Amino acid sequence: MRITSWNLLHGQGATNFRAIANTLDVGRSDFVIGVQEVDAFQDRSDQVFQVADLASELGATYFGFVRCVIGTPGFKWRKVRKDEAVLITNSDLMNSGRNSDNPPSYGIGLITSVPVKKWEILALGKSVVGLPLVFPAGSDGSDGSENNSSAESKAKPKLRFIYVKDEPRYAVAAQLENGYTVVNVHLSFVPFVNLFQLWRVKRWLAKMPGKHFLIGDLNLPFNIPVKLSKWNSLVSMASYPTWQPRIQFDYILSDNTTSVAARPIHLQSDISDHLPVTIEIN
Repeated sequence: MRITSWNLLHGQGATNFRAIANTLDVGRSDFVIGVQEVDAFQDRSDQVFQVADLASELGATYFGFVRCVIGTPGFKWRKVRKDEAVLITNSDLMNSGRNSDNPPSYGIGLITSVPVKKWEILALGKSVVGLPLVFPAGSDGSDGSENNSSAESKAKPKLRFIYVKDEPRYAVAAQLENGYTVVNVHLSFVPFVNLFQLWRVKRWLAKMPGKHFLIGDLNLPFNIPVKLSKWNSLVSMASYPTWQPRIQFDYILSDNTTSVAARPIHLQSDISDHLPVTIEIN
């Protein structure tokens, strides 16, 4: 079984989801893929339900998408209301169809070829303050590479700082029929807030059945998630930024009761500003 975590930056840099699926190269393996920063029905991503479309390209029957916000981060958004579903699964989509009310939303998702016995989510809240973050962008909001003809400018996009408010964060868990439970999360970028969120996720996951994996963009460098959780890191690689990877923000962790032989698989991609992290287990 392959396990992958990838911050997709809403597919920016991909011509289509076939290209993303080809990058993941799951072959005939069973797989679980956790994605972060994915869109659903957004104008900026051609009104595509990205998790569902990627699942279709991968031939996966099971997926869950967590709507962390309604609207577009960085522009206008709001929290999900109590009368709105936070989690949308493959069965929900089949029952309601794409013609139901689908406001633009943004969040995280899990896609798997393994039957899912149960889905669960955990609301992690958000920081009351934001931070200035660096983004690859030209003056028009693109990655800047199309405005420069040199190979150097294409390999290393222009950067700009933008003050970003934090968004509501969630964790999504899939309890699989093969005995594994996998949790995907995108933690806050605000220091100490993300540490508290990680602690909450660890306690939540510990109560679930089976062998446990925690995957996602944890926004914590220097192996801090391993030092804090005392869990095992199954892949060690710099995953950010794609054009000159220096920092590991993206992790695949297993708890101390889960003993597996994991083989890291290094996938290269210029889609997004994060590299995918992948392992294969027997």
